[in-house]
Amino acid sequence: MVTKISSQTDYYLNIIHSIDFEKIVAHPNILIAANFWDQERFSAAKTCYKFMRSIDDLIDDHKTIHQTISPDQKGDFENSVNKWIADIISDSHINPSQRDLVDKIKKFHIPYWPLEAFAKSMNYDIYHDGFPTLESFLDYAAGASIAPASIFVHLCGITKENGHYLPPVFDVKKAATPCAIFSYLVHIIRDFQKDHLNNLNYFPDDIIENNRLDRQKLLRMAKGEPLNLGFRNLINELYKLADEYRLKTIEMKQEIKPFLDHQSQLSLEVVYELYLMVFERIDIENGEFTTSELNPTPMEIKNRVINTITGFTPLN
Repeated sequence: MVTKISSQTDYYLNIIHSIDFEKIVAHPNILIAANFWDQERFSAAKTCYKFMRSIDDLIDDHKTIHQTISPDQKGDFENSVNKWIADIISDSHINPSQRDLVDKIKKFHIPYWPLEAFAKSMNYDIYHDGFPTLESFLDYAAGASIAPASIFVHLCGITKENGHYLPPVFDVKKAATPCAIFSYLVHIIRDFQKDHLNNLNYFPDDIIENNRLDRQKLLRMAKGEPLNLGFRNLINELYKLADEYRLKTIEMKQEIKPFLDHQSQLSLEVVYELYLMVFERIDIENGEFTTSELNPTPMEIKNRVINTITGFTPLN
């Protein structure tokens, strides 16, 4: 048994050592974790992630350059998003890259609801600049974060029988939700400076106002103005909420692990640990909340994954 576990650990470590972390510009944690799967599932994760990323970047990149989307362009953006999703679901008028996505959706029994939820959030981005309340932010996160996380958890939970893949036996959305919200809250804290310098704001307006802040004050602080108590209180509210979802994530991981193979159990741990390492860098009282302060280096990310592998014990 010891020899078997040691052999598996060496196998996982070889995978990580084969990755050039310096070239992972955006640090897509889901794809780092998916490296432990078989090549077919890994390819499916990359295809789904690439598709969602392309839609998200289309809107965010426009806002970065132009600050807002003009009224006459909003309809065009919405039509583009809706057409992409409709073409995928109907399996018609699709190009080669979309064909690859459709084929993988069918092969791995990936449900369409995550794509539809993701499209809903992208359309929200087109017509809105931020979130009036925390509740609206969490509703948005159902598409922006829970949807891609659900595809990842779905691919974690599938099984193969007689050469065919079978869908997970547990509720994927329920399983994916805690970690998705935890990671998304960590994400918006981590990217505070970068987002605001790119004309993007993901902090709910009610929390901003309750702490006597506004968008202009946040932008000035992102540019280097000293952080005030209101900002630190805002971050503290989001941090506490993230911690609640962190604890729920730990419970959910234990709940679904019996249904996962060893590689998928490890991939869940890796995703959690990569967001946890950012969460641990958040210093509410003394932090400057700069991009460089909150983003781990490629070597720190690699070492965290290595430590996760060496400390990993499969459940069954």
